[in-house]
Amino acid sequence: MPDDLTTRSADSGPRPPADAPLLIEDVLLLLFQPDSGSIAGENILFYVLGGAVLGDLALAERVELHKHGALSTRVHPIGDASPGDELLAPAWSYITEKPRGVQTVLAAIGPQLREPVLDRLVDRGDLTRTKGKTLGIFPSTKLTLGSDRRAELMTEVRAALVDGEAPSPRTGASIALLSASGTLPQFHSEIPWSGDVYTRGKELERGDWGAAAASDAVTRTLAAVITNAVVAATILPRT
Repeated sequence: MPDDLTTRSADSGPRPPADAPLLIEDVLLLLFQPDSGSIAGENILFYVLGGAVLGDLALAERVELHKHGALSTRVHPIGDASPGDELLAPAWSYITEKPRGVQTVLAAIGPQLREPVLDRLVDRGDLTRTKGKTLGIFPSTKLTLGSDRRAELMTEVRAALVDGEAPSPRTGASIALLSASGTLPQFHSEIPWSGDVYTRGKELERGDWGAAAASDAVTRTLAAVITNAVVAATILPRT
């Protein structure tokens, strides 16, 4: 009989999605802590994941920011057709109802994202979900790495933060969200924490990605999304 702590859930096995991974998948996979099986920054995770979804839409040039008055900017959709990916479509549909502030969008879309993104990572085989029982009574779920993709992503992150390489827009956005969330010090065993790493993370939050930067419009949108994500995560009341 299999051990209660390692009994796998009965399903049909991994079902890798056909499309390439999204930015939001990269961010959650990076936040996964292999040693503990936990997610770094759980208390503000929905702001970070909401920011990553807006980042995905910005990188795909499906949203942009317009000024509304002297002090306000709002998110506007680009195009008429909803994104095909089920992780992005709800956010895009919400934005198409009417232009909204970034923090409003984050608060609306973020809380629903954690589980579907984890499901996506499990389906891809990047994470393995094991169901069992603690003390033989209480249902429990354990997450472990299932592929080398997190290590590959971390290599790109380290190259940008420690070695000074110019990241791709996607990697730059991933690092910016990690930096904005305040979780970078938790990666000390993989990326030694230092003042230089802190400074570079803040530069990437502002969209300073060097020659590999996306278009000016995309970079501005991403930088504004990330700025609003960190403001929401650190200032707004948490419920």
